[in-house]
Amino acid sequence: MNRDISHIRKDYIKDSLEIEKVDANPIKQFSKWFIDAESKGLLDYNAMVLSTVSNNKPSARVVLLKGLQEEGFVFYTNYNSRKGQELADNNNVALTFFWAEYERQVRVEGIVEKISAELSDKYFNSRPLDSRIGAIASPQSTVISSRDVLDEAVNNVKQSNDIKRPEYWGGYKVKPQVIEFWQGRANRLHDRLRYVKEDNWRIERLAP
Repeated sequence: MNRDISHIRKDYIKDSLEIEKVDANPIKQFSKWFIDAESKGLLDYNAMVLSTVSNNKPSARVVLLKGLQEEGFVFYTNYNSRKGQELADNNNVALTFFWAEYERQVRVEGIVEKISAELSDKYFNSRPLDSRIGAIASPQSTVISSRDVLDEAVNNVKQSNDIKRPEYWGGYKVKPQVIEFWQGRANRLHDRLRYVKEDNWRIERLAP
């Protein structure tokens, strides 16, 4: 295609980020930014990129944040999916949030673990019926010959009337070890504050 897109640029001027003004707890600081995104009504403001590594190869995809706790970030998926297999192989993961309207990014590095079956059941049962059926029917990440295979699986689940959470589907919690907050600034001289987990959280400023 050889399309020249080097001219695309935008200067960031909406806000700044100072160590003296942020919360000492990065989860609380994240919650403040998350509430800002929520209050503005941003589309899929809980979307995050989940990055995994397996056999020394990285993989990334967008998933939805479904829980925010003092211990970490919660999402749900099929345990047998590609991401599920990679998480079983290597529990070191990264999350990336980007809210363009606020010129903000948050990067999380941490360890992932499954949440309890009880919490997975509670969330699964709160989902719309069709979403529950889809989670049961889809052999996520496997090759299928056509859309008809999926439609037939959905119909089979509906006819069985067995809509309980399957053992291969549930939640994960990412327990952060590093959280970086990025605020866009003019002339690409962005503000970057990194929280590092020690006995307590240590905050340091990074060069842009």
